[in-house]
This record gives sequence, C-alpha cells and structure tokens, in this order.
Amino acid sequence: MIQDECADDLKLKWERLQQIMQKTFTDGCLLSVDVNLYYTTGRIYNGYFYLPAEGAPWFFVKRPDGLLGEQVEYIRKPEQIAEIFAAKGLKMPEKLLLEADELPYNEYVRLLTVFKPRETGNATALMRSVRMLKTPWEIGQFRISALRHDQTYAGIPALYRPGMTDLEFQYEIEHLMRRNGSIGLFRTFGANMDIFQGSILAGDNAETPSPFDFALGGGGSGPFAPIGANGTKLEEGMAVMVDMAGNYTAYLTDMTRTFSIGKLPEPAYRAHQVSLDIQQEAERISRPGTPCADLYKLAAGMADKAGLSPYFMGTRQQAKFVGHGIGIQINELPVFTPRSTDVLQAGMVFALEPKFVIPGSGAVGIENSFLVTDTGIEKITRAKEDIINLL
Repeated sequence: MIQDECADDLKLKWERLQQIMQKTFTDGCLLSVDVNLYYTTGRIYNGYFYLPAEGAPWFFVKRPDGLLGEQVEYIRKPEQIAEIFAAKGLKMPEKLLLEADELPYNEYVRLLTVFKPRETGNATALMRSVRMLKTPWEIGQFRISALRHDQTYAGIPALYRPGMTDLEFQYEIEHLMRRNGSIGLFRTFGANMDIFQGSILAGDNAETPSPFDFALGGGGSGPFAPIGANGTKLEEGMAVMVDMAGNYTAYLTDMTRTFSIGKLPEPAYRAHQVSLDIQQEAERISRPGTPCADLYKLAAGMADKAGLSPYFMGTRQQAKFVGHGIGIQINELPVFTPRSTDVLQAGMVFALEPKFVIPGSGAVGIENSFLVTDTGIEKITRAKEDIINLL
C-alpha cells in the first residue's frame, strides 16, 4: 500500500499528526480528500485513511483493486468501517477529526452517523497546518520541480512567433511543460480557483479583474473560465507575464517571469526593478521568526516609496497579498497579508510575488519559490529574472 520511496517520510508525517492529536486529546483523524490522502499514504485512492492517536493507521479502500499491505481493508461504503472496528475489537473514537472545510455536507453527516463521536474537530485546518512544514523528502521533490521549472522557462523565448496571440503562446508553453515532465493538472485549495496549468497576461488584459483569488486576473477565454489569457494579439511595446505551474512532481514550485515584445516604456522597467529590489530586501531580512505580515508591509512600503502603490498587485483590482505557501496545492500556508499572524519557520516553502501592472504596457515583476532554512531563506527557482525581449 505504502510507496517504498517515501515510507520513512510517511511515518514521520504520522508521528507529527499523532503528536498534535495527543496534545489536543483527539482519538482519531479520518481523511478522504485527495491531497490529504497523498500526503499521508503516498498515493491517491477512493476511500479513507484513519489515523488513531496511538498505533498504526488503517487504510479503507473502495478503488482501485489490488492495493495490499498491513491494515488495508476493502469496503463498499463507510458503514463497513464501524463493522471492521467491531470485528477487530477496536474502540471507536470519542473525538474525531473530519475534513469539515472540504467534505460535502451529506458525506460529513453520513460519517458522523457511522462513528457517532462525542466531539468532532476540523481535520482540514489540522492538515493545512501540518503540511505547512515540509519534510526532507518533500523538500527534495520541490528541488526536482524547481529544476524542471527553470528548464521550461529557459526554453520559452524560442517558442515565440510574430503574430501570435497570448493563448497561442500559452499553448506552446504548455506543450513544452509536458515534454519536460509536467503532470498537467495542479491543485488549489478553495472554491472558484479553477485554472489550467497557469496564467499568461499580455498587455492591458493584466488589468482585467477576475473573480479568482490569484495575484493578478485577466479576462480568460470566456465567462466559463474568467482568468488569464484572453486571445490578445502580442504586439510591440507589450509586456507578457508568464506564471505557469511548476507541477513536475506532486510538490509545486511557483515562478513568474516577464517578457516583452520589443522595448517597453521606461516606467515598466522601473517597476520591474522595484520588484527585484523588494525580493532582494526580503531575502536579506527573512529568517525563522520573521512575521509574514512584515514581508507584505516591506513590499507595499517599497512600492509606495517608489510612487507605484496604484499599480502594486493590480490596478482596477489589487490583490491583498504578496506571497503564499506552496506544496501539494499551489495556495498553502503561510499567507503574506498585512494582517497575517503567520511567522516563518524552518521547513516552510513559499512563493513571493511582488508584481505591478503598468497601464499601456502590462504586468511586470517577479515570483520565486523559497525554502526557509535555519538561518534564512533559499531561492530554489533560478531562471533569469530580467525582462526578456522576445523580438
């Protein structure tokens, strides 16, 4: 059942979860959401993962057939879990954690009926908190994604052809991503966050507000997918921001680079340099214990000092964050907002993305993925950071 390549890693994760459960007097945690199943078992399957506060976990599998291992039980419905517990003399949990933020209502109620716990808690909040600190094996997976992400971005200039639209440019980048090993899909947390492989923003489309909670918007290909590229023809004097996923393993890197069609107006280059300056200063001051809110205030303050506040993180609709954790999902903890209570801790991996939208030019700026170490932060995405002229 457990993947050999990450068996020790999984046991470390179980220990971390059980330590928290014991401190909070929790008897058991039941997981069924795909990202949490992958995190705790090394695979995605249809069924449930049950971790008691003490002892080995149980794997209740509906599909696929053929999974073998200790404490793997095949079921057709969750009611059979209670039958298995009774047959094996296992005590049902009095306090049970369920993925309250993610389970459908009917599923949540059904599981309450199965387990009949005296008290429940929110496994979603627990899992997002635990997943915030990465294990050594996970950090290795990030490094693989980062290398392939860099490789893809290095190949982007060769994909441009005069007369392309932003969508046609994105199709070529997506093809290159797949050739370099991209999984294709990438996962997000929360509703209204559907996006395919990433975002390309060309020219004034970067100013278009989107309902999705990403750093910048874009009109998208229509009302059904209102984010990113919208068919804008790539023309001279236009900035093209490429923010495509680093989904080369299950662990996502996040990286944005800015390209241009010929020469841009001077304000675009100045704003891009401010973005680089923000990143450099963040690298200088960041270490375990640094409040994430301080990094947002740093970025916003430097933008204001440069006279660029009206363009910072958008124009018509400005994002209220400048960074976010990354992992199995693209938007994990911590968050970098002015009111964030998170602080940097060794083992976090996050994306920092100070960006500007310059009317008449488009979006400029930078985004990189960073690992928090014991002494500071390490940049793990390292593609060229200057604005790259595609002509």
